[in-house]
Amino acid sequence: MRDQPQRPRPESPSVNSRDRGEFDLVIVGGGSAGFAAAIKAADLGARVAMAEGGTLGGTCVNVGCVPSKTLIRASEAQYRRAHHGFGGIPTTDGRPDWLSVRAEKDALVADLRQGKYWNVLRAYPSITLVQERATLVSGGEVRLASGRTLGARKILVTTGASPWAPPIRGLAEAGYLDNASAMALEHLPESLMVIGASAVGLELAQMFARLGVRVSVLEAAPRVVPAEDEDIGSALGEYLRKEGLEIHVGIDLDRISRGQGGYGISFREGGASRIAQAEQLLLATGRRANTAGFGLDAVGVTLGMKGEIVVNQFLQTTNPDVYAAGDVVGDPMLVYVAAYGGALAAENALTGNSRQYDLTALPRVTFTDPAVASVGLTDGQARATGIDPLIARLPLEHVPRSLAARDMRGFVKLVADTLTRKIIGAHILAAEAGEMITEPALAIKFGLTIEDLTSAFHPYLTLSEGIKLAAQAFTKDVAKLSCCAA
Repeated sequence: MRDQPQRPRPESPSVNSRDRGEFDLVIVGGGSAGFAAAIKAADLGARVAMAEGGTLGGTCVNVGCVPSKTLIRASEAQYRRAHHGFGGIPTTDGRPDWLSVRAEKDALVADLRQGKYWNVLRAYPSITLVQERATLVSGGEVRLASGRTLGARKILVTTGASPWAPPIRGLAEAGYLDNASAMALEHLPESLMVIGASAVGLELAQMFARLGVRVSVLEAAPRVVPAEDEDIGSALGEYLRKEGLEIHVGIDLDRISRGQGGYGISFREGGASRIAQAEQLLLATGRRANTAGFGLDAVGVTLGMKGEIVVNQFLQTTNPDVYAAGDVVGDPMLVYVAAYGGALAAENALTGNSRQYDLTALPRVTFTDPAVASVGLTDGQARATGIDPLIARLPLEHVPRSLAARDMRGFVKLVADTLTRKIIGAHILAAEAGEMITEPALAIKFGLTIEDLTSAFHPYLTLSEGIKLAAQAFTKDVAKLSCCAA
């Protein structure tokens, strides 16, 4: 394991006379939404206090996006040693050094936490960080764990979310891994059972499988990534099975037990009772808002069915002096949505409700390999809203970049409105699908048509050219087009 240099821990700005109500905004929570809010408020000239009782930076940098994506890339490097499509390039195999891989991940997390959070605070003297848990006592006051109080004109709650465990018999007694503890394991298990086949579950399942772990996935829905286009889920499930992952969909979980030999999971699949065994169990069944214990009910903040804070179009709660943003307001729990919401909520709280929370044309990415990226409506959703959809589906075997890379897995699927010919949806399964989704997202946001996409320049031998080819596929047989055909 590589020795890591000790980084000096910055001292928190002191809580001064502003304790007595002189803050313009008090933010409860120090994750992505909280930081975006603090920076926006500081830019507006406000005096800001941010209270965080846990690790600074929230989920994404510490136990979410950053560590998982670097581990995914490490596992891909391991996998490509023995699996690639190039003749003449020798393949090798071998057991990875998990502790070194984990140390690289931890170093990256520490670097980003320092650079993007601690160092940012130094650049904003008007932001006061209080490293204590805070509880709301009114619409203009919070009480810290030490007993001190902070007052403000407005309060913004950005307390995030945590992994959620469904009521499965025996689960609480058996125990389980979540995404954070799975990425911090001391050694790689021989086998792993993953419950949940949405983004987090599948990303970690494939990552561990590529590092040599025998992985099985259980999903109650009829296919993996059930929130995505049906074709995407069906195709991705088959690719993962070809890699050696054991995928079970449409299952009913019965009971989980744990003994000296590991876990036993009883479930029903296709009407038949089955039992699966594994050394470790990873639960990836979603997240719930962190709202308990913050005094929200006492100040008149209404919660939803899953414990999320209910907000209006301005991210204002049922207490007009309290706003909320990020994962604590529920789905979609995406870090870029949290940052957007935090900044918007801070601006609305300080300057009046002038900006509406707008998630139109919101793209999302699942970092499997091939990856999934989508935005807008599926064809089924379009029909449900009364739109007659046009559909174009382009297999990646027609994209020159995919041919050159010897990786033709996946497709690009575009959905357009028959009447207006505007793009209303895009669903991509490709090695770098996340790098392709911004163009269709902008097309949807700004009302671009099929012809707008086909007439735009797309550099040759890029995966983004697949967007143009898919748009051409609405009216042409792309197999009969020459390279770069307009």
